[in-house]
Amino acid sequence: MARLNLLEETRFEKVPVKVYPDQDAASLDVARRIASIIKEKQEKGETAVLGLATGATPIKVYKELVRLHKEEGLSFKNVVTFNLDEYYPMQPTADQSYVQFMNKQLFDHIDIPHENIHIPDGTLALEEVPAFCEGYEQKISSFGGLDIQVLGIGRTGHIGFNEPGSAPNSGTRLVTLDDLTRRDASRDFGGKENVPTKAITMGVGTIFKAKEIILMAWNEKKAEIVKKAIEGEISSDIPATYLQLSDHVEFVLDQDAASLLTRFDLPWLAEDVIWTESLAKKAVVWLSLHLDKAILKLTDDDYNNHGMAQLVTEQGPAYNINIRIFNELQRTITGWPGGKPNVDDSSRPERAEPARKNVLLFSPHPDDDVISMGGTFIRLADQGHNVHVAYQTSGNTAVWDDDVLRYLEFVMDFAQAIADDNGTTRKVYEEAREFFKTKQPNQVDPEIIRITKAYIRKGEAIAGARFVGLPDENIHFQALPFYDRGKFSKEVSYEDDIQQTIELLRKVKPHQVFAAGDFADPHGTHKVCFDILFEALHRLSKTDEWTKDCWLWLYRGAWHEYPIHEIEMAVPLSPQEVKRKRLAIFKHQSQKDLPVFPGDDPREFWVRAEDRTSDTANLYHKLGLANYEAIEAFVRWKFD
Repeated sequence: MARLNLLEETRFEKVPVKVYPDQDAASLDVARRIASIIKEKQEKGETAVLGLATGATPIKVYKELVRLHKEEGLSFKNVVTFNLDEYYPMQPTADQSYVQFMNKQLFDHIDIPHENIHIPDGTLALEEVPAFCEGYEQKISSFGGLDIQVLGIGRTGHIGFNEPGSAPNSGTRLVTLDDLTRRDASRDFGGKENVPTKAITMGVGTIFKAKEIILMAWNEKKAEIVKKAIEGEISSDIPATYLQLSDHVEFVLDQDAASLLTRFDLPWLAEDVIWTESLAKKAVVWLSLHLDKAILKLTDDDYNNHGMAQLVTEQGPAYNINIRIFNELQRTITGWPGGKPNVDDSSRPERAEPARKNVLLFSPHPDDDVISMGGTFIRLADQGHNVHVAYQTSGNTAVWDDDVLRYLEFVMDFAQAIADDNGTTRKVYEEAREFFKTKQPNQVDPEIIRITKAYIRKGEAIAGARFVGLPDENIHFQALPFYDRGKFSKEVSYEDDIQQTIELLRKVKPHQVFAAGDFADPHGTHKVCFDILFEALHRLSKTDEWTKDCWLWLYRGAWHEYPIHEIEMAVPLSPQEVKRKRLAIFKHQSQKDLPVFPGDDPREFWVRAEDRTSDTANLYHKLGLANYEAIEAFVRWKFD
């Protein structure tokens, strides 16, 4: 990313934007701004009217407001709140209710009078909703309107639950939720089918009446829609673009959410830049793909006409730049991910020595290894390296209940066939059937069912690793404790997870570690698993000599790949290797066809994986490099 400019807006940005290093700093500032409004109103003997949002985005804002109340005496007795929305229908006692959310995150911890809290009512009869919505608008007006409205943004571009198609003058009303919005909420409800199809929401027009509007967005998952909302044309397809019409709005972002704004993503189009080696590489790759011209065919005019004239002046002519960047990309490609022995490795992504490396591949879920880097996994084993795989979590959350019954039925039949059934399996089976009959969305399974689901995933992972070519003693199931603890509490320690990881690393003493580098969801399993691994390596780097020869390579999953300019090792796959990778993925039968958590993409995991690696290969080819069937990509992480 280009250098961080907190207030440096560009001609591309159509609303004021403030970018912070991280969401913690941003949340603190927003909380302080809200506190200032409350205090100013208190000094005048007036009521502060707050428009509040739900979801993950404002949680740290509310946490800071609670701290200000408890530690600095901020009172909320003069505060009236109006929440943006609520699912419909929805009981206020349900875990997914925004009433529960607001109580847990804010209201239960401050001194706001209960009668000053207003949240749309999800229990109303359908015919009562229009009158309620009209009354909600009138109540806001009776307090003189909202002093500040806090917003998040959905990936459809919705603000509140104003989905695509909403009018800019819309008021509080009942709406139908977009399918993507329901998919995003599916984890909270235990499946999309359990997410309500409707919601009551403040309208865009209601939001516009607020004296101040702050839209907050964090992490890379929001970067694409944030760019459209800030730099795109005003359109009902993206309701957040209506905010461009307001004189009282500001977007508050962390660096990741701002990463696709032109000033950060393509800064040479927005301002004069310092042409570092990495920025030049990114710009040349962008120019080549933008013009659909191979890198070696780019001309001085191409550079001059696309904001890169200074690059040509400093480092040109274009031919010299082209050759340099082309060679850098060419050197990322290697058929020897463990290093090629007995060669000059000065321009190769991996070291030549030792010729036979200890390799430890960490897989957050039991199928990430073969889905994300199955071809490289196979290549490392085929080339004779001492390859180990560590499955960090049991993955038991992602197994269908029907599969539990099917496997238990097999165990009962097998036990009967060998005359070794004392009735225990049948008892477990009957209890499981009864439990599943009344199981509620997101209800945690009893321990025996969680164990059964874990064994299903374990068996599949063993089959996949054996297919790759690993001996059983090189297959490790960590089943890190945080994964199951997190089902019961969000406040968990990771110390035992770290210690277990340290123990495995010391046992293998790897020259190479491969780990998942999907960080878009800061609370997701991949990010937690990486943080545990990183802390383990960091501690070991202070005490264990072998870590000086250990390199950490990051891969990404089935959904997206590293951009070409960031890739440091590109492993090409032949058609035969693509097929072997597919067959390894097929060993994970519980995840085939329709997994429990498919994400936004309707394609099967093996299709996503093949399309992703094929797309990477095609991009390399468009840049003018060799045309491979597929490429798996890696970035090296410096952990010392």
